[in-house]
Amino acid sequence: MDGNQREQWQSRIGFIAAAAGSAIGLGNIWRFPFITGKYGGGAFVLVYILILIFVGYPVMNSELLLGRKTQRAAVGAFKALAPGTPWILVGYMGVLAGFIILSYYSVVAGWALAYMFKSGTYMVADAVPGDIFVGLITNPGAILFYHTVFMLLCIGIVAGGIEKGIERWSLILMPALFVLLIILIIRSVTLPGAGAGLTFYLKPVLANFSGEGFLAALGQVFFSLSLGMGCMITYGSYLSKKEDIPLSARYIVVSDTSVAILAGFVIFPAVFAFGLEPGAGPGLTFITIPAVLAKMGPSGHLFGFMFFTLLMIAALTSAISLLEVATAYFIDEMKFNRKKATLIMGLLIWLLGFFPALGYSKLSHILPIRGMDLLDSFDFVANNIMLPLGGMLTAAFIGWYWGTDKAIEESSIGASAKLGSGYAFLIKYIVPIAIFLVFLNSVGILG
Repeated sequence: MDGNQREQWQSRIGFIAAAAGSAIGLGNIWRFPFITGKYGGGAFVLVYILILIFVGYPVMNSELLLGRKTQRAAVGAFKALAPGTPWILVGYMGVLAGFIILSYYSVVAGWALAYMFKSGTYMVADAVPGDIFVGLITNPGAILFYHTVFMLLCIGIVAGGIEKGIERWSLILMPALFVLLIILIIRSVTLPGAGAGLTFYLKPVLANFSGEGFLAALGQVFFSLSLGMGCMITYGSYLSKKEDIPLSARYIVVSDTSVAILAGFVIFPAVFAFGLEPGAGPGLTFITIPAVLAKMGPSGHLFGFMFFTLLMIAALTSAISLLEVATAYFIDEMKFNRKKATLIMGLLIWLLGFFPALGYSKLSHILPIRGMDLLDSFDFVANNIMLPLGGMLTAAFIGWYWGTDKAIEESSIGASAKLGSGYAFLIKYIVPIAIFLVFLNSVGILG
């Protein structure tokens, strides 16, 4: 291929699989089910879906069309549309956010990779899942090994390019993810006593829903869809003018939400069937779920391997998009070839990952932000500060600088139904205000 010719997705389904894969990550599998239960079950799901429609979908469209319009990734898109202005800093912030997120995301994905082969440990009689998990994350050698293996997988896929790397593997990994989800759901909901888990998950408990729940739903939508970190701008830059952006954005949002909701049908029926507490975050995934599997008898080995393979796939499809954001910057702005750019960025992210990887062992004494360990501190800076600001500023850029009329015109190219005045109102007023509230809540100014 001519070195000056920009790569493109070869099919709509390939692009949607890759973009949905970027959105679908570890947070869909464990975080969405937990916060759904915490903030009112069915009531939370309803609010979540409404926010998806009025915030998530407009921002998704905005980022995709910025990428396609300019045929450039996060930094280049702002440079092309606002040359000589500080708006370019929004693009740099997206690249930096993706860089930081992947450094610790790879560590957590390494936990899932390790647990694919740990059934022989947590399935033995009298095993204590909590001790097994702590034993893993406090073992420097093991954590660095799995972090390294995961980053090598990311580098290998991204170095292959858009068509032969990211698109090809997304078309394999995404169907596999949905097949594993369906198999695990069938097993979970057919366990004796699973009904209590379904009630917990689906029955609206309005007394538990509050303003905090609304902000939690807003934050989950935003972070889950990979918005504000340059991923969708970068993926959009590989789109042809024939692509229907509003339709593709709908497919991506629906796919991401489907996985999040389906994950609840895997986790809660099984947890309640064995009389365990739902737990939260990593505890739910790496402590409670192994405890459930241990009570399933011989089939626990198989379903444990399948569950943690599911986590690995979800992590990998998100991770390759994060690496692509950083790689695309070097390709577009520094004129590196793809393999060189991928290797350099992959190596730098791998090295940065040593800090969160060792944050529970050799570096456990370092608590840089509010007493949080290194992994949680990295997560706080990226997810609670950089992503909300990135999303808010992207919306403000389109709404108040570049112009919603130009955005609507770009989105209408190749589209069966273009975005309209409703989009313009949302992106100018509702989205920036809503994201600003999430940001204030995240940094502790609200609540």
